[in-house]
Amino acid sequence: MEAYAVWNNKGGTGKSTVTFHIASRFAEKNPDRRVLVVDMCPQANSSMLLLGGGQSGETKLLKLCSETTPKSVVGYISEAIIKLSTPNLSDFTIKVHDENEKIPQNLFLLSGDGNLELLAPAITENASRSALPGLSDPWLWTHEILKRLRINLEDDWTVFYDTNPSFSIYTELAICGSTRLLVPVNADDSSRVAVKALFALLHGTNPPHPFFGGYTFAAKASQRKMILPQVHLAIGNRFTQFKGAAAAFAAFSEATADQLYGEFQANPNRFSPRSHKISSKPDFLADYVGELRDFNTAGVVAAHHGTPLSKMRQDYYPVHSDPDVKVNMDQLKQGLKAIDSVVSKIDP
Repeated sequence: MEAYAVWNNKGGTGKSTVTFHIASRFAEKNPDRRVLVVDMCPQANSSMLLLGGGQSGETKLLKLCSETTPKSVVGYISEAIIKLSTPNLSDFTIKVHDENEKIPQNLFLLSGDGNLELLAPAITENASRSALPGLSDPWLWTHEILKRLRINLEDDWTVFYDTNPSFSIYTELAICGSTRLLVPVNADDSSRVAVKALFALLHGTNPPHPFFGGYTFAAKASQRKMILPQVHLAIGNRFTQFKGAAAAFAAFSEATADQLYGEFQANPNRFSPRSHKISSKPDFLADYVGELRDFNTAGVVAAHHGTPLSKMRQDYYPVHSDPDVKVNMDQLKQGLKAIDSVVSKIDP
Protein backbone atom coordinates (compact mmCIF):
# COMPACT_ATOMS: atom_id res chain seq x y z
CA MET A 1 0.00 0.00 0.00
CA GLU A 2 1.45 3.33 -1.11
CA ALA A 3 0.86 6.87 0.12
CA TYR A 4 1.67 9.72 -2.27
CA ALA A 5 2.46 13.27 -1.21
CA VAL A 6 1.80 15.80 -3.96
CA TRP A 7 4.52 18.27 -3.04
CA ASN A 8 6.94 20.78 -4.41
CA ASN A 9 8.60 23.48 -2.34
CA LYS A 10 7.21 26.10 -4.73
CA GLY A 11 3.84 27.78 -5.01
CA GLY A 12 1.77 27.88 -8.17
CA THR A 13 2.55 24.42 -9.48
CA GLY A 14 -1.08 23.28 -9.24
CA LYS A 15 -0.76 20.80 -6.37
CA SER A 16 -4.42 20.98 -5.33
CA THR A 17 -5.78 20.67 -8.88
CA VAL A 18 -3.40 17.80 -9.57
CA THR A 19 -4.47 16.10 -6.33
CA PHE A 20 -8.16 16.46 -7.22
CA HIS A 21 -7.79 15.01 -10.72
CA ILE A 22 -5.31 12.24 -9.93
CA ALA A 23 -7.11 11.01 -6.82
CA SER A 24 -10.57 11.04 -8.41
CA ARG A 25 -9.37 9.39 -11.63
CA PHE A 26 -7.33 6.83 -9.69
CA ALA A 27 -10.48 5.98 -7.74
CA GLU A 28 -12.45 5.61 -10.99
CA LYS A 29 -9.82 3.34 -12.52
CA ASN A 30 -9.41 1.23 -9.37
CA PRO A 31 -12.91 0.61 -7.99
CA ASP A 32 -11.63 -2.29 -5.87
CA ARG A 33 -9.48 0.09 -3.81
CA ARG A 34 -10.39 2.68 -1.20
CA VAL A 35 -8.77 6.03 -1.86
CA LEU A 36 -8.08 8.56 0.89
CA VAL A 37 -7.21 12.21 0.27
CA VAL A 38 -5.58 13.91 3.26
CA ASP A 39 -5.56 17.67 2.71
CA MET A 40 -2.58 19.09 4.61
CA CYS A 41 -2.81 22.60 3.19
CA PRO A 42 -4.51 25.33 5.29
CA GLN A 43 -6.07 26.74 2.12
CA ALA A 44 -7.92 23.41 1.77
CA ASN A 45 -8.38 23.88 -1.97
CA SER A 46 -8.38 20.20 -2.88
CA SER A 47 -11.05 19.59 -0.22
CA MET A 48 -13.26 22.33 -1.66
CA LEU A 49 -12.83 20.92 -5.17
CA LEU A 50 -13.74 17.40 -4.07
CA LEU A 51 -16.75 18.69 -2.14
CA GLY A 52 -18.21 20.24 -5.27
CA GLY A 53 -16.07 23.26 -6.06
CA GLY A 54 -17.00 26.93 -5.93
CA GLN A 55 -19.22 28.31 -3.18
CA SER A 56 -20.89 24.95 -2.62
CA GLY A 57 -17.57 23.25 -1.87
CA GLU A 58 -16.51 26.06 0.44
CA THR A 59 -19.79 25.91 2.38
CA LYS A 60 -19.51 22.15 2.88
CA LEU A 61 -15.90 22.50 3.99
CA LEU A 62 -16.73 25.15 6.56
CA LYS A 63 -19.45 22.90 7.97
CA LEU A 64 -16.95 20.06 8.44
CA CYS A 65 -14.42 22.36 10.10
CA SER A 66 -17.00 23.99 12.37
CA GLU A 67 -18.20 20.85 14.14
CA THR A 68 -17.46 20.56 17.86
CA THR A 69 -14.82 18.01 16.95
CA PRO A 70 -13.82 19.07 13.43
CA LYS A 71 -14.03 16.37 10.78
CA SER A 72 -10.72 17.57 9.39
CA VAL A 73 -6.97 17.22 9.73
CA VAL A 74 -7.14 19.68 12.64
CA GLY A 75 -9.59 17.45 14.49
CA TYR A 76 -7.52 14.33 13.81
CA ILE A 77 -4.12 15.81 14.73
CA SER A 78 -5.52 17.57 17.82
CA GLU A 79 -6.96 14.33 19.20
CA ALA A 80 -3.73 12.48 18.43
CA ILE A 81 -1.71 15.02 20.43
CA ILE A 82 -4.18 15.45 23.31
CA LYS A 83 -4.65 11.71 23.85
CA LEU A 84 -1.19 10.59 22.63
CA SER A 85 -3.03 8.08 20.49
CA THR A 86 -3.86 7.09 16.94
CA PRO A 87 -7.44 8.33 16.48
CA ASN A 88 -10.14 6.33 14.75
CA LEU A 89 -9.90 7.61 11.18
CA SER A 90 -13.58 7.05 10.41
CA ASP A 91 -14.48 9.61 13.10
CA PHE A 92 -12.83 12.34 11.03
CA THR A 93 -13.28 11.36 7.38
CA ILE A 94 -16.22 11.53 5.01
CA LYS A 95 -17.24 9.55 1.97
CA VAL A 96 -17.00 12.28 -0.66
CA HIS A 97 -19.78 10.85 -2.87
CA ASP A 98 -22.26 11.65 -0.09
CA GLU A 99 -21.46 15.36 -0.60
CA ASN A 100 -20.64 15.34 -4.33
CA GLU A 101 -22.24 12.56 -6.37
CA LYS A 102 -19.81 13.14 -9.26
CA ILE A 103 -16.97 11.69 -7.18
CA PRO A 104 -16.54 7.88 -7.11
CA GLN A 105 -18.01 5.94 -4.19
CA ASN A 106 -14.58 4.69 -3.08
CA LEU A 107 -12.99 8.08 -2.39
CA PHE A 108 -12.75 9.38 1.18
CA LEU A 109 -11.54 12.73 2.51
CA LEU A 110 -9.77 13.88 5.64
CA SER A 111 -10.44 17.50 4.84
CA GLY A 112 -8.18 20.48 5.03
CA ASP A 113 -8.82 23.15 7.62
CA GLY A 114 -7.83 26.81 7.76
CA ASN A 115 -7.10 26.37 11.46
CA LEU A 116 -4.17 24.11 10.58
CA GLU A 117 -2.02 27.25 10.50
CA LEU A 118 -3.18 28.10 14.03
CA LEU A 119 -2.51 24.53 15.18
CA ALA A 120 1.06 24.58 13.86
CA PRO A 121 2.63 26.11 17.02
CA ALA A 122 0.98 23.40 19.15
CA ILE A 123 2.34 20.68 16.85
CA THR A 124 5.81 22.24 17.03
CA GLU A 125 5.65 22.54 20.81
CA ASN A 126 4.61 18.91 21.14
CA ALA A 127 7.52 17.85 18.93
CA SER A 128 9.91 19.90 21.10
CA ARG A 129 8.81 18.49 24.45
CA SER A 130 11.13 16.68 26.81
CA ALA A 131 10.89 12.92 26.88
CA LEU A 132 7.94 11.50 28.82
CA PRO A 133 7.24 8.02 30.18
CA GLY A 134 6.16 6.01 27.15
CA LEU A 135 7.18 8.84 24.82
CA SER A 136 10.97 8.86 24.69
CA ASP A 137 11.22 10.84 21.46
CA PRO A 138 8.41 13.42 21.11
CA TRP A 139 9.88 14.78 17.85
CA LEU A 140 9.69 11.38 16.18
CA TRP A 141 6.28 10.54 17.66
CA THR A 142 4.80 13.83 16.47
CA HIS A 143 6.25 13.57 12.98
CA GLU A 144 4.84 10.05 12.62
CA ILE A 145 1.22 10.94 13.44
CA LEU A 146 0.19 10.49 9.81
CA LYS A 147 2.52 7.54 9.31
CA ARG A 148 0.63 5.71 12.05
CA LEU A 149 -2.62 6.66 10.31
CA ARG A 150 -1.30 4.98 7.14
CA ILE A 151 0.05 1.91 8.92
CA ASN A 152 -3.33 1.29 10.53
CA LEU A 153 -5.09 1.16 7.16
CA GLU A 154 -5.76 -2.13 5.42
CA ASP A 155 -3.92 -3.06 2.25
CA ASP A 156 -6.74 -2.04 -0.10
CA TRP A 157 -6.18 1.68 0.58
CA THR A 158 -4.19 4.21 -1.44
CA VAL A 159 -3.48 7.60 0.13
CA PHE A 160 -2.87 10.98 -1.51
CA TYR A 161 -1.67 13.97 0.53
CA ASP A 162 -2.17 17.49 -0.75
CA THR A 163 0.45 19.77 0.76
CA ASN A 164 1.44 23.34 1.38
CA PRO A 165 4.49 24.60 -0.54
CA SER A 166 6.18 25.97 2.58
CA PHE A 167 8.11 23.36 4.55
CA SER A 168 6.13 23.97 7.72
CA ILE A 169 5.62 21.48 10.53
CA TYR A 170 2.40 20.16 9.01
CA THR A 171 4.11 19.68 5.65
CA GLU A 172 6.75 17.67 7.48
CA LEU A 173 3.99 15.45 8.90
CA ALA A 174 2.60 14.84 5.40
CA ILE A 175 6.06 13.97 4.09
CA CYS A 176 6.66 11.56 6.97
CA GLY A 177 3.26 9.95 6.38
CA SER A 178 3.94 9.22 2.71
CA THR A 179 6.00 6.62 0.93
CA ARG A 180 6.32 8.39 -2.44
CA LEU A 181 6.38 11.90 -3.87
CA LEU A 182 4.50 13.27 -6.86
CA VAL A 183 6.23 16.54 -7.77
CA PRO A 184 4.25 19.01 -9.92
CA VAL A 185 6.65 21.09 -12.00
CA ASN A 186 6.03 24.18 -14.10
CA ALA A 187 7.95 25.21 -17.20
CA ASP A 188 9.46 28.32 -15.63
CA ASP A 189 13.11 28.62 -14.70
CA SER A 190 12.46 28.57 -10.94
CA SER A 191 11.28 24.96 -11.06
CA ARG A 192 14.84 23.69 -11.42
CA VAL A 193 15.81 25.61 -8.28
CA ALA A 194 12.74 24.30 -6.48
CA VAL A 195 13.65 20.70 -7.32
CA LYS A 196 17.14 21.26 -5.95
CA ALA A 197 15.64 22.75 -2.78
CA LEU A 198 13.28 19.79 -2.43
CA PHE A 199 16.17 17.35 -2.07
CA ALA A 200 18.05 19.71 0.26
CA LEU A 201 15.02 20.00 2.56
CA LEU A 202 14.53 16.23 2.72
CA HIS A 203 18.13 15.02 2.71
CA GLY A 204 20.25 18.02 3.64
CA THR A 205 23.25 19.52 1.91
CA ASN A 206 26.79 18.23 1.71
CA PRO A 207 28.47 19.63 3.68
CA PRO A 208 25.71 20.79 6.04
CA HIS A 209 25.60 24.46 6.94
CA PRO A 210 27.98 25.08 9.88
CA PHE A 211 25.35 26.96 11.92
CA PHE A 212 21.81 25.80 11.14
CA GLY A 213 22.63 22.47 9.52
CA GLY A 214 22.01 20.52 12.71
CA TYR A 215 18.60 22.08 13.30
CA THR A 216 17.01 21.09 9.99
CA PHE A 217 14.35 18.48 9.37
CA ALA A 218 16.87 16.57 7.23
CA ALA A 219 19.39 16.40 10.07
CA LYS A 220 16.83 15.30 12.67
CA ALA A 221 15.31 12.71 10.32
CA SER A 222 18.77 11.35 9.51
CA GLN A 223 19.69 11.10 13.21
CA ARG A 224 16.61 8.94 13.70
CA LYS A 225 17.25 6.90 10.55
CA MET A 226 13.77 7.76 9.25
CA ILE A 227 12.75 6.29 5.91
CA LEU A 228 11.72 9.24 3.76
CA PRO A 229 9.44 9.08 0.69
CA GLN A 230 11.02 8.51 -2.71
CA VAL A 231 10.30 10.60 -5.78
CA HIS A 232 7.92 8.61 -7.92
CA LEU A 233 6.99 11.11 -10.65
CA ALA A 234 7.71 14.67 -11.67
CA ILE A 235 4.45 15.92 -13.16
CA GLY A 236 4.83 18.62 -15.80
CA ASN A 237 1.86 20.91 -15.22
CA ARG A 238 0.58 24.23 -16.64
CA PHE A 239 3.12 24.19 -19.47
CA THR A 240 0.91 26.00 -21.96
CA GLN A 241 0.56 28.95 -19.60
CA PHE A 242 4.16 29.89 -20.36
CA LYS A 243 5.46 29.16 -23.86
CA GLY A 244 3.04 26.75 -25.45
CA ALA A 245 3.20 23.00 -25.01
CA ALA A 246 6.11 22.04 -27.26
CA ALA A 247 8.46 24.88 -26.32
CA ALA A 248 7.64 24.62 -22.65
CA PHE A 249 8.28 20.88 -22.52
CA ALA A 250 11.64 21.44 -24.16
CA ALA A 251 12.47 23.99 -21.45
CA PHE A 252 11.43 21.49 -18.79
CA SER A 253 13.58 18.81 -20.37
CA GLU A 254 16.66 21.00 -20.54
CA ALA A 255 16.49 22.50 -17.06
CA THR A 256 14.39 20.73 -14.45
CA ALA A 257 14.78 17.28 -15.97
CA ASP A 258 18.55 17.72 -15.99
CA GLN A 259 18.39 18.54 -12.28
CA LEU A 260 16.23 15.48 -11.60
CA TYR A 261 18.34 13.15 -13.70
CA GLY A 262 21.55 14.40 -12.07
CA GLU A 263 20.03 13.69 -8.67
CA PHE A 264 18.98 10.23 -9.85
CA GLN A 265 22.50 9.46 -11.04
CA ALA A 266 24.01 10.60 -7.74
CA ASN A 267 21.34 9.14 -5.42
CA PRO A 268 19.13 6.55 -7.15
CA ASN A 269 17.81 5.39 -3.75
CA ARG A 270 15.91 8.70 -3.51
CA PHE A 271 13.65 7.57 -6.36
CA SER A 272 11.08 4.80 -6.29
CA PRO A 273 12.41 1.61 -7.87
CA ARG A 274 11.46 0.37 -11.32
CA SER A 275 11.39 -3.22 -12.53
CA HIS A 276 14.02 -2.51 -15.18
CA LYS A 277 17.35 -0.71 -15.30
CA ILE A 278 17.42 3.03 -16.03
CA SER A 279 20.62 3.65 -17.96
CA SER A 280 20.05 6.89 -19.86
CA LYS A 281 18.31 10.24 -19.58
CA PRO A 282 15.59 9.24 -22.12
CA ASP A 283 14.91 6.11 -20.04
CA PHE A 284 14.67 8.26 -16.93
CA LEU A 285 12.27 10.76 -18.51
CA ALA A 286 10.05 7.98 -19.83
CA ASP A 287 9.72 6.44 -16.37
CA TYR A 288 9.86 9.37 -13.97
CA VAL A 289 8.08 12.20 -15.80
CA GLY A 290 4.34 12.51 -16.36
CA GLU A 291 2.88 15.25 -18.56
CA LEU A 292 -0.25 17.32 -18.02
CA ARG A 293 0.64 19.88 -20.66
CA ASP A 294 -2.64 19.48 -22.60
CA PHE A 295 -4.66 19.72 -19.43
CA ASN A 296 -5.18 23.41 -18.72
CA THR A 297 -8.61 24.87 -19.58
CA ALA A 298 -10.61 21.68 -19.28
CA GLY A 299 -8.79 20.63 -16.10
CA VAL A 300 -9.21 23.98 -14.36
CA VAL A 301 -12.91 24.27 -15.27
CA ALA A 302 -13.60 20.68 -14.21
CA ALA A 303 -11.90 21.20 -10.85
CA HIS A 304 -13.76 24.48 -10.28
CA HIS A 305 -17.03 22.56 -10.67
CA GLY A 306 -15.88 19.58 -8.61
CA THR A 307 -16.32 17.31 -11.63
CA PRO A 308 -13.82 14.68 -12.80
CA LEU A 309 -12.94 15.13 -16.47
CA SER A 310 -14.56 11.81 -17.31
CA LYS A 311 -17.93 13.32 -16.36
CA MET A 312 -17.49 16.67 -18.11
CA ARG A 313 -19.33 17.47 -21.34
CA GLN A 314 -18.69 19.99 -24.08
CA ASP A 315 -20.37 23.20 -22.98
CA TYR A 316 -19.94 26.71 -21.64
CA TYR A 317 -19.19 26.87 -17.90
CA PRO A 318 -19.14 29.75 -15.41
CA VAL A 319 -15.76 30.20 -13.69
CA HIS A 320 -15.48 33.01 -11.13
CA SER A 321 -16.44 36.25 -12.87
CA ASP A 322 -16.48 34.75 -16.37
CA PRO A 323 -19.91 33.23 -17.09
CA ASP A 324 -19.01 31.57 -20.40
CA VAL A 325 -15.78 29.58 -20.45
CA LYS A 326 -15.95 27.20 -23.36
CA VAL A 327 -14.75 23.63 -22.96
CA ASN A 328 -14.83 21.63 -26.15
CA MET A 329 -14.70 17.89 -26.66
CA ASP A 330 -11.15 17.89 -27.95
CA GLN A 331 -9.94 19.62 -24.77
CA LEU A 332 -11.74 17.04 -22.66
CA LYS A 333 -10.29 14.12 -24.59
CA GLN A 334 -6.77 15.53 -24.46
CA GLY A 335 -7.10 16.39 -20.77
CA LEU A 336 -8.39 12.96 -19.82
CA LYS A 337 -5.67 11.32 -21.90
CA ALA A 338 -3.05 13.38 -20.04
CA ILE A 339 -4.46 12.45 -16.62
CA ASP A 340 -4.68 8.76 -17.58
CA SER A 341 -1.05 8.81 -18.69
CA VAL A 342 -0.06 9.98 -15.21
CA VAL A 343 -2.45 7.71 -13.31
CA SER A 344 -1.14 4.70 -15.26
CA LYS A 345 2.25 5.34 -13.60
CA ILE A 346 0.81 5.34 -10.08
CA ASP A 347 0.87 1.97 -8.34
CA PRO A 348 -2.13 0.85 -6.27
